[in-house]
Amino acid sequence: MKPYKEMSKEELILLKEELEKKFAGEKSKGIKLDMSRGKQTTAQLDMTMPIMDVFNSGSTLQTQDGFDCRNYGLLEGIPEARKLLGDMMGVPAQNVLVYGNSSLSIMYDSIAHSMTHGVMGSTPWCKLDKVKFLCPVPGYDRHFKITEYFGIEMINIPMTSDGPDMDLVEKYVNEDEAVKGIWCVPKYSNPQGFSYSDETVRRFAALKPAAEDFRIYWDNAYAVHHLYEDKQDSILEILSECEKAGNPDIVFEFCSTSKVSFAGGGIAGMASSLANLEYIKEFMTVLTIGYDKVNQLRHVRYFKDMDGISEHMKKHAAIIRPKFEAVLEVLDREIGSLEIAEWTKPVGGYFISFDAMEGCAKAIVAKCKEAGVILTGAGATYPYGKDPKDSNIRIAPTFPTAEEMAAATDLFVLCVKLVSVKKLLGEALL
Repeated sequence: MKPYKEMSKEELILLKEELEKKFAGEKSKGIKLDMSRGKQTTAQLDMTMPIMDVFNSGSTLQTQDGFDCRNYGLLEGIPEARKLLGDMMGVPAQNVLVYGNSSLSIMYDSIAHSMTHGVMGSTPWCKLDKVKFLCPVPGYDRHFKITEYFGIEMINIPMTSDGPDMDLVEKYVNEDEAVKGIWCVPKYSNPQGFSYSDETVRRFAALKPAAEDFRIYWDNAYAVHHLYEDKQDSILEILSECEKAGNPDIVFEFCSTSKVSFAGGGIAGMASSLANLEYIKEFMTVLTIGYDKVNQLRHVRYFKDMDGISEHMKKHAAIIRPKFEAVLEVLDREIGSLEIAEWTKPVGGYFISFDAMEGCAKAIVAKCKEAGVILTGAGATYPYGKDPKDSNIRIAPTFPTAEEMAAATDLFVLCVKLVSVKKLLGEALL
């Protein structure tokens, strides 16, 4: 079929009638699918169940150096877990603190402490007239929710296939002392699946912030989440690049095993300079006497090392890769030639980023919901939930089966076609 924009009004009217009939048929099927979050499917969770057999009541719960993980102590985490998470991020164990089960909680606590007590002796943000954060867009909605919760002004930074627009990043960071941080998902970004280029990482490391308390919030959530063995992105290790550039304290890096073992039942960590970690441990002593070291030891005993994690993640990829491919096959086949949308084709991560015609995203999401498929809300990938073009939709293929995913994508493209035709005809979309 020729591109929709090349069709006459009469052709578009006939096409709309045909699409509306198809939509009525799909709606009558009673489909019920939730694709709103990047959740593991049951098969992935079942695959990790042997981690529950690592311990029993007769197990010795001691680290290699004899520390009893059932007791208080080791605020920074057990050495083996620090090394495991360090290897995931590509940093030395001494630069890692192991927390509880959620990297998002660490980020929240970092922002909260900066608001009330500042960063390494700087003025608490709550005492400043203005605090700003840079937000690469489209991006991760839960990052944006944290900064919005604390009343921090968020500034959109467009993403490219190499990472955030670094000309804009440098301008804001180097010239405005109210800019205190930037959210980053540097590998297989959420939702586009882009990975930062070497040049982008080096430019981040070489920033000259106007604010002494500026930090890069480097959420390396998908460090080991490849879809293919023969097509894998790699990124420069940010801590060592910052040290080379004379900015050793400029970055906070985060990771977790939430999509490696169990969501809510994994371990999470933060990596940074030794100076930053010493400062952070000072207020950690107020927050907790220690995190769950038994769970830390469980993960170490189960995965053993980075090779163990890599083998485990190959099994994850085997489960979710067909789902990504099912979505991309339908998109290419059904709307690839219609010039009404663009989408990313990631080789890792958990999402596909879809850009509809301007002004159509909310209507497409609403139409899908009407027929039983729940997508992430349009606008969620932008601060304040406001996509200025109302075009971006995050597709999360992991939770449904491959067959369900193909059926849901068929419905999705039908809604995209219908809304796009109505847009071209100048009709109301919602």
